[in-house]
Amino acid sequence: MLLCIDCGNTNTVFSIWDGERFLCTLRTSTHHGRTADAYFTWFSTLIKHYGIEADISDVIISSTVPRVVWNLRVFSDRFFGVRPIVVGKPECLLPHAPRVDAGTGVGPDRLANAAGAFDRHGGDVVVVDFGTATNFDVVAEDGAYVGGVIAPGVNLSLEALHQGAAALPHVDISQPEKVIGTNTVACIQSGVFWGYVGLIQGITTRIKAEYGKPMKVIGTGGLAPLFAQGELLFDTIEDDLTMHGLTVIHSYNTENG
Repeated sequence: MLLCIDCGNTNTVFSIWDGERFLCTLRTSTHHGRTADAYFTWFSTLIKHYGIEADISDVIISSTVPRVVWNLRVFSDRFFGVRPIVVGKPECLLPHAPRVDAGTGVGPDRLANAAGAFDRHGGDVVVVDFGTATNFDVVAEDGAYVGGVIAPGVNLSLEALHQGAAALPHVDISQPEKVIGTNTVACIQSGVFWGYVGLIQGITTRIKAEYGKPMKVIGTGGLAPLFAQGELLFDTIEDDLTMHGLTVIHSYNTENG
């Protein structure tokens, strides 16, 4: 079985792939001080709780937080006897090399999104990924990542608003009943929700106009379903797009490594 690990700035996700489907998906907060032993204690406890017999034979890691990779490598080697594939490292082969400015590093999550999107939908797509940042990933006709946009994430914006304005409370994001709020919480929710609807519409419209060809827009990440409510922002929602992309990259390395 393949263990896919996607480490973002806020959360780290572990998914077990049996070759046909994901058996489970586990989520924990990202913390660079977490040891390999701590990862294994958490991981083994949860899969036992879910009654999963996980015979891990391969591991692939995507991490936007370089400081956690070492302990994840140790976790993989110590407990599964596996040298993991780390997306973004020179030894990790990609189905389609990115086409960006020379010397530019592309986030491994964006490479995984591109691989997953192309495998499921072909090229000429925009992936909108709601994480700590809101990323727009452009995947060309041949499957190559060719650039994108990085905007502040929804929760990051809410936290900044709360921290920067002492009188404003921290609120949970949701779709408000009306645009015009009649209390402070409703006003903030309206500003953030409809502000991000406008951001997504505006950026994807400009990407399509600059790209010059019809494009499919794919939403992924925890808040994608929320922003799909009542608005034609996405052609489809893919909850597991990044993880699927990791399975695609792993398969490519297995066949060509």
